[in-house]
Amino acid sequence: MDDQDIAAAEENNDSTGGESENTSETPPINERMAPDLTLILIGDPDSTEIGPKNIFLDHEEQTNVEPFSSNLYNLCGRHVCVINMLGLQTKEIPLNQGVHAFVLLLTNTLHSSQYSSGVQWLEKTFGIGALSYLITVVTHETGETCESALKELKTNTEFNEKRFQTCNRSMMDEKEVADLLEKINIMVSENDPQSYTGLMCAEDKDQEGHLGDKSHKEERKNSTNERGTSDEEVSVKENISGNKEPVEVSGEIKKKNSCQKQTEILLGRLHLQDKFQDKFPPADFLQIHSPVKQHHVTSEKDLAQMFLHRLMMLDYRARYIPVKSDSQTEGNHPKPVQVIDITEEDFSNLGALLSMSAGTRETKQTHLHPMDVQMAVFHCSDSFLKQMMITKLSQCQYALPLLVPDPVTMEIECPLWTFRQITKTWKVTEIKDGSNIVTMTSVPVCKAQTPLVSFFRLGSLSVSKSQLMNTLINDRHSTFFHRNCPGSTKSRYLMDGVAEIAWYCPAGKPNDAFNDCIAFCNLHGDALLTEKRRDILIEKSSINIILFASLQKHEESQSLISGLFKSRKPLICLCVDDCDVVKTTTGQYIIGLKDRSQSDVSEELKQIIREVLSVDGSSLKPSFKLEMMAEVSGIRVDESDPACQRGKSAAMIIMDLIKKNNMNVSKLKDEFLPYRGDLWHQWSKIHKELYHLRGDIENEKSKKQQQLMNIRQKQCDASCSKLMELFIESLLSLPPTDKQYFLKWIQILMDDLSTDDLSSVLQSYDEKWSEVLALKNKHMKSDLLIKKQTELEEISRKLQSATFGLEHIFREMGQIYEAHRAIEGESRHTDWSKYPELAAQLMISGHPMELMDGDAGHVPLTWISSLLEEVIKKLGDKRVFVLSVLGIQSSGKSTMLNTMFGLQFAVSAGRCTKGAFMQMLKVSEEMKKDLKFDYLLVVDTEGLRALELEGNTTHHHDNELATFVVGLGNLTLINIFGENPSEMQDILQIVVQAFMRMKKVKLSPSCVFVHQNVTDVAAAEKNMDGKRRLLEKLDQMTKLAAEEEFSNADCFSDIIKFDVRKDVKYCAQLWEGSPPMAPPNPGYSESIQEVKNVILSKASKSAGITLTQFKYKIQDLWSALLNENFVFSFKNTLEIALYRKLESQYASWTWTLRENMLTIENQLHNRIENGKLDKVELNDLKNESDKTYETIAKEMTTYFEEDKDKEILAQWRGRFEIKIKDFCDEQENRVKRKLDEVIQQKKAREKLDDEKKEFEDKLLQKSKELAQQLKDKANDEEELQKQFSSVWSDWVTELTADTKPVDDINLKEDQFIILKELGFEETLINERKQNGRYKDMSRLGDYTDYVILPKKGNLSDTSESTQDIEEDDSASRPVRNAWEYIKKTFRYNSKTKQKQHKSHSDLSYDGQQQIRLLIDKADKQSLDAIKDKPVATRGYTQTHLHEVAKNVKEEVKNFPMIYNLKKEFTVDLILYVFSKSESWLLDSQKKFKMNTDALTYLESKKTQFYTVFRSFCKGNSSAVVLAELICERLKASTVEAVCNRTAIGLAGEMRCNFPAFNGNRLNLEKHVLKSLAENENFNDFITYIRNPRRQTKSFIKAEVEKYIFIDHRDKTVNILKKNVDDINMLMSQALSTATQKVQTQRGDIKMWLKEFSSLLKDELTLHTISSQNFSDINDFEFLKEEIKKRLDSIIEQTSSLSLGKLKESSLKPEEILIDQLCKCSWVTCPFCAAACTNTIEGHSPDDHSVPFHRLSGIKGWHKRGTEEFSIDFCTTKVASDRRFHPHHYSEKSIPYKLYRIAGSKYADWRITPDESKLAYWKWFVCRFQKKLEEYYELKFQGRGEIPTQWKTISKYEAIKSLDEMCE
Repeated sequence: MDDQDIAAAEENNDSTGGESENTSETPPINERMAPDLTLILIGDPDSTEIGPKNIFLDHEEQTNVEPFSSNLYNLCGRHVCVINMLGLQTKEIPLNQGVHAFVLLLTNTLHSSQYSSGVQWLEKTFGIGALSYLITVVTHETGETCESALKELKTNTEFNEKRFQTCNRSMMDEKEVADLLEKINIMVSENDPQSYTGLMCAEDKDQEGHLGDKSHKEERKNSTNERGTSDEEVSVKENISGNKEPVEVSGEIKKKNSCQKQTEILLGRLHLQDKFQDKFPPADFLQIHSPVKQHHVTSEKDLAQMFLHRLMMLDYRARYIPVKSDSQTEGNHPKPVQVIDITEEDFSNLGALLSMSAGTRETKQTHLHPMDVQMAVFHCSDSFLKQMMITKLSQCQYALPLLVPDPVTMEIECPLWTFRQITKTWKVTEIKDGSNIVTMTSVPVCKAQTPLVSFFRLGSLSVSKSQLMNTLINDRHSTFFHRNCPGSTKSRYLMDGVAEIAWYCPAGKPNDAFNDCIAFCNLHGDALLTEKRRDILIEKSSINIILFASLQKHEESQSLISGLFKSRKPLICLCVDDCDVVKTTTGQYIIGLKDRSQSDVSEELKQIIREVLSVDGSSLKPSFKLEMMAEVSGIRVDESDPACQRGKSAAMIIMDLIKKNNMNVSKLKDEFLPYRGDLWHQWSKIHKELYHLRGDIENEKSKKQQQLMNIRQKQCDASCSKLMELFIESLLSLPPTDKQYFLKWIQILMDDLSTDDLSSVLQSYDEKWSEVLALKNKHMKSDLLIKKQTELEEISRKLQSATFGLEHIFREMGQIYEAHRAIEGESRHTDWSKYPELAAQLMISGHPMELMDGDAGHVPLTWISSLLEEVIKKLGDKRVFVLSVLGIQSSGKSTMLNTMFGLQFAVSAGRCTKGAFMQMLKVSEEMKKDLKFDYLLVVDTEGLRALELEGNTTHHHDNELATFVVGLGNLTLINIFGENPSEMQDILQIVVQAFMRMKKVKLSPSCVFVHQNVTDVAAAEKNMDGKRRLLEKLDQMTKLAAEEEFSNADCFSDIIKFDVRKDVKYCAQLWEGSPPMAPPNPGYSESIQEVKNVILSKASKSAGITLTQFKYKIQDLWSALLNENFVFSFKNTLEIALYRKLESQYASWTWTLRENMLTIENQLHNRIENGKLDKVELNDLKNESDKTYETIAKEMTTYFEEDKDKEILAQWRGRFEIKIKDFCDEQENRVKRKLDEVIQQKKAREKLDDEKKEFEDKLLQKSKELAQQLKDKANDEEELQKQFSSVWSDWVTELTADTKPVDDINLKEDQFIILKELGFEETLINERKQNGRYKDMSRLGDYTDYVILPKKGNLSDTSESTQDIEEDDSASRPVRNAWEYIKKTFRYNSKTKQKQHKSHSDLSYDGQQQIRLLIDKADKQSLDAIKDKPVATRGYTQTHLHEVAKNVKEEVKNFPMIYNLKKEFTVDLILYVFSKSESWLLDSQKKFKMNTDALTYLESKKTQFYTVFRSFCKGNSSAVVLAELICERLKASTVEAVCNRTAIGLAGEMRCNFPAFNGNRLNLEKHVLKSLAENENFNDFITYIRNPRRQTKSFIKAEVEKYIFIDHRDKTVNILKKNVDDINMLMSQALSTATQKVQTQRGDIKMWLKEFSSLLKDELTLHTISSQNFSDINDFEFLKEEIKKRLDSIIEQTSSLSLGKLKESSLKPEEILIDQLCKCSWVTCPFCAAACTNTIEGHSPDDHSVPFHRLSGIKGWHKRGTEEFSIDFCTTKVASDRRFHPHHYSEKSIPYKLYRIAGSKYADWRITPDESKLAYWKWFVCRFQKKLEEYYELKFQGRGEIPTQWKTISKYEAIKSLDEMCE
């Protein structure tokens, strides 16, 4: 409150005799509630009429009292205080409460001048800041307008149109006043702060130099009301504490009120007023904010934020942040120098000269004291942020607040909670048996029992107590802030009375100031004025040190010191004005400081303290422990907060349970966390073994999988421990704040539990590590080094077992969840099912979560996936930028991340990161404009080359970890510590290899190298040289890694985008000196800030990934890492899912194009048949299809640019756009080829067509003549038929006398003749035909009977016996010559000299497979050759079959096998291809005969001409006859058109809605397999296995038939009827249009026929009708009606058409769908022959892939030399340690894990290990075991025995597994 406010208030009190007279019901202002809104009316009094109806001013007379307006309350329901200062009064300024708006009232006529004067007055009276709270109101008389007023006011620069309103002068209009209040509300919401206070007014006026003279200030200062309390004191209390009740202030608490006033001012300057009540949470700072300025801020309002941010980054200079504008440079003096104009005479009066600026100085505001900023932030933080803040201050080696007075209540508080996370470590050197023994102690500071040395100051001194204390602790660092520190000022408000504490921790070195840990406490301010705090500290201290000026000058000081002497507690008195040193017999000291240097005093004090504490006496034993402060009466401990107590209570229940049996930490974990212990480690070990199988891999794998399930069952049987029950119950039941306390307490108490064990183990670890390093530096590879490393490994295990923290509990949660999920399946109604949600809540709140269990070396995928799914449920699928970090052990990775982002990764020596942890950081709103993601997700990892792993599996473990975190990260920080070239080389090789792998699997992370602990960061030349050497090393490592990874990369930039100038950062060493007392190096903080800026700069160019993508990435990377070859094993699940989705879209797009082209083809076909088109141009087809193509192109653009995963889809966009264009071109070319063929056919039958026309004319004429003769018998149908039939044969014979008929063909006879011509015996041909085996030739399981086996004597007697191994096993000897190959092929054994038993399958699998391939090849080539023959246009000839048979014989002859095939094989193969082509030849010949044989054609027209004849007989007119003729001809065309339309429609309907057809190729394959399982037809399975394409076609045909004729018959009928209606409408419109045109143009029948035919040209075929026989027709309306009558009959017949008729149409829905769905890749897996399921036929460069791999035995693979089936899945083989020969003639074997290097047919396949999860084929071999054994004449026995687990799989589970594999 301003002093003027106080004066005004006092004057009011004086006028009422010191008491508030109150004649109304409204209480005085200081005794009633605060208003919701306070308004001050200023301006012209004539601008409004004051009266009872005036809503603003309802009192009769002007007054400046401030009652609530009852009218306004009635209007808006709020208490609005209106202060009337109209007339611009300056007598009284009522700012004893915040003002929300100054309402400037102007009259409509004088607005311009009144506005200027009003603004000037407001600025002068209240300060410039008041203008932000100004709203302008122009009042007018009824009927006046104010447009000109607004226009003129807008010329003023200060005027704000949004804060302008007009009102009637009476102010009685409620709407106008409500609008004004709304604008005031908007202004209030926009202003910060929302109200203008006296303090702000004073500050504005101070800055502007508008203060009154000194006497006036003194007058205001001394003015108080009669109760001795100023209004200022009342209002301060209200502003700070939020207490709205009046405060009676006595002299006792004036000091308190003064402190409150100063606190309000301080918080106001820091803009923290709101945060005193509503505290800062850690979440406000644990965000990604804009980079902070390193050296200054531009405004005091930024000080608090800057202080906290820099403190979180361990920059101890956070205390020393100057405030200056950006225009000031570093060289500017912090304060402007005042220039005074003086003369020589002024030098004679120095006093006057020095006082010249005194008045000016008073008006200048001093900068804020650094400790005031610190304490203001402390008071405005919640308990968790306070704890973080104090922990960071401790790390900065600063003193910490021990006793803190509340700035409002002055209550003393001990913030014990804030110390809970601080641990102090020190070393003590003791001499035992003549040698120095160093003992290390690490203990939570709250539990550290140490001596306490307290310092007190009595009165004002010239000596700095705090500075003196610093010399005792660390003379190079200001542990305690003192008057000579930068930024210090005389005025400080929040530090007086605060007691700070710091600990001296010795390093175990000779130069330690003290040989044990000592606590030093500093009571700030005059100890005489803080009696309570002083007495507490004196009582708790081991030594008290008092500083005073002189005892003679102060009686109170004498009394205090006298009492201390009497207590006999060690006391050291430091007398500033004395120079003597006195020691009493009771052990007290008096030391004079006069004429002595500070260093002398410091050394003497150290000596005295050492002496005093070394005295052997119980009273001097270490007696101080922070926790004991909770027992001190009269002070409040922050841990007494109810939420903290509830959290602690819940934690203590768990801790009591843990401590109950007094077990060590290692046993505790086994007892209370059984899931995450040995069982989990066993599970991880066995699970990894699944990827290193040997021997009988499927049975071995089956056993291991059963072991895994048994372990999971054991975990479930172990039941949830009491500890976990209590922990989960607390997480579920506690409110959020209590839960935070609970988790903190659990971690704190558990750390306490393991502290004792850790200290001794850490000391042993430290010593042993030093020994190992010393030996390594000597480059010794001796047994001693190995021994020391082994010992270190053992200590490391002890270290890990000695730690017990929250991560172990969360690990247990994860294992409980995984175990129950594995055994019980997914559930939402169990306790364990809630675990992921609980963990997700904690992760969102910023808690680190374990990603990889470092102890087990395994990622719990099920747990992590469920956890991330819950995070997604709660947040949505947010985008995250993943930052991972790699580096050697103890290189400061976690410290760097914690410093950079304020994270909470464990960093103490005993808590080294094991495995990997992840933590989420929210992106602040201010940064969202620069970053395209919502969270930064940081992944911290254990160190590479961890010494405890050395000599075991170090290299593999490091490679695995590096690959994992590099793959996860969008950006990886590679942390290099020190400048040791060997260590650098090791880590660089691992990192380079990881990045090379990422490039191979199409992941593209970026990297930044952080070179820590560099001695001279600023040396640019040295750094550039270092960067050059680093790049050389990286290039060198790239070449080495390229050899291992089969890459051709030559330099690091070949595998990753890398700029050595920008992507390498150097960081200073962390500590400024030697720990444990060294503070962190400020240069380290600056370096880390620069690294952070680089990270954010790189991140700004990336959109990151979604949480879903992150989840899949974890799964994919870990699954690939479990295999030795990462690149071959990596499967990007998300990309695969998106690609499958894109394939489905592609199928939809291609169907739209195909459907359109089918329609176009149909229309053009009809045009050709109608004679309207005789040539088809490709450009015409393109023009027809362009519209559809453009629509598809737009859909593609939308899909690729607007899909949420567009970044991933972008890689395929160009390829798919090309594929769609190619498909469209292909369809156009296909249609052109078909239509060209139709045109050729039409031209080929032109002669016949001309003859047909002539025949029809003659037949028509003859029918007409015969009808004239038989008119009298028109009603005798039988007679008419008899007469017509008797003459019909004569007519046909007569008409076809000159034409040669087409003979029927006899394919059976031709086939026999051809085979004989090829040299085969007649008996052999007949025998093979009667045998009939040729019909199933492609389905046979064994072709041994077709082979001419070599004679025994032809084989070398010296050959070795066949190896009892699998045909592709590495143990088999390479085939070196043809004879060895023959022996292997025929199972020849030289010892027995006989062929093995038939059941062993005399023909090898390779031989069988080659024959099978020959049959398929012959089949395909023959059928293609036959279909290329123009049989339908030119007819069949025997040469067609002869050519095919000859080619087949030639293929057999050239078959590349060493042995020969029997004649029977060749005959059967020729008969087989004959039988396959027979139906096509017969159909084509039938079409040819119909189109070219006149006799056949005329016989087909008999019924049609009988109808014409009968009509003539009945005397019907020509119009009736023509109508019958037209309708008869349209009948067949109508049926064909309806069937074609229906076929296309049905195909489209099924393609869109039928589940099997509405997706991609993989979806179709899944349904084919489902159908096979449901039908359980073994022969169909064999067809699928041998020829998947053929079975797929059969499936499509069967499903289409079932859909049309059974499941959706009604829908099919409806589609057919709709097409009938469409055709009917078309014909009706054509009739009407043709008739109308002919009538209009007075045309004849010829014109009518031409027009009618033209209108039907695209939809129906109407062959030409000669008009000469109907020239007499001129009543076209009658003709139209006659045709309509008959059309109705045709339509009715067509509507009731049998659905079977669809099978006879030229377009069939199944054929359309086969073309659409089967035109894809049918390449088969080189191991198991499963067909590739990629939708696109030529999908290069994408690999072939299929999720439905199967065991090789189902296609006949078996163990060599045995009859044992092979039951191995190729997806298991590629994860095993086995090898194979790529070909039967290969000498070199290849590891299955490197199968891609075995040749092109292997390189193009992506076969990823899936642990053969697909149950489908396991069920199949169990279901059809006997039939498979019979079919292949093999057995499921020995190594081919079916695992027992497989036999438990049901058909339901088998089918379900198909869905799971397609997810």
